[in-house]
Amino acid sequence: MDTSASVLSVNGQRLTLDPLGAAFWNDRDILIVSDLHFEKGSSFAMRGVMLPPYDTRATLMRLEALMRRHAPKRVISLGDAFHDEAAEARIDNDDAARLEALTRAADWLWILGNHDPAPPTRFAGACAQEVGIGELVFRHEPAAGPAPGEIAGHLHPCARVVSEGRLFRRRCFAADGTRVVMPALGAYTGGLNVLDEAFAPVLNGPVAWVMGAEGVYPVSARNLAPDARIDRARRAG
Repeated sequence: MDTSASVLSVNGQRLTLDPLGAAFWNDRDILIVSDLHFEKGSSFAMRGVMLPPYDTRATLMRLEALMRRHAPKRVISLGDAFHDEAAEARIDNDDAARLEALTRAADWLWILGNHDPAPPTRFAGACAQEVGIGELVFRHEPAAGPAPGEIAGHLHPCARVVSEGRLFRRRCFAADGTRVVMPALGAYTGGLNVLDEAFAPVLNGPVAWVMGAEGVYPVSARNLAPDARIDRARRAG
């Protein structure tokens, strides 16, 4: 991975951005992930939308790879780790055992989200609505207006990039130098274009740090495009 292209400064703190969709705060030995949405597939299945029931396992594989790569002392999950309040009861026993092992391997902090407003009962770790550590503040939903040092999730940022005559769409970290909105790590999570109006009160002149196969790369606003109208309708539906 080209680490020179994947170090982001947020409120004076340096975060290493991982192409799997996490950030590592080296100075504090903290791994930051967001919007895991465990058991989203089974939630859809209960409503008659039959998706392959392997999203939790795929997300756990990403988490395990991140833990091996960074060996953090602490993990902060920025809310919506579980897709709904019954998700814990639906997790396959093998997947639950894997998650239990991950929560024992580091000091785990669950930030509560709008999908999982109550603390998990089956898995270890502390819980909080938000927490401040040094120059950074961790919460699920970004605050409207200036919030220096904020690390948040919830919006699932994606970027539609125009480069050398090509057009592609990728998950991304959305940042403006003072704060960052994390990408969703969950296998079945969709994404909201960083040019969407929802980001306007949050970020001032955002840069999209786009996730690639080998690294995470900054893309300036002039190379970003809004979603086509048909794409917006499909994603909204």
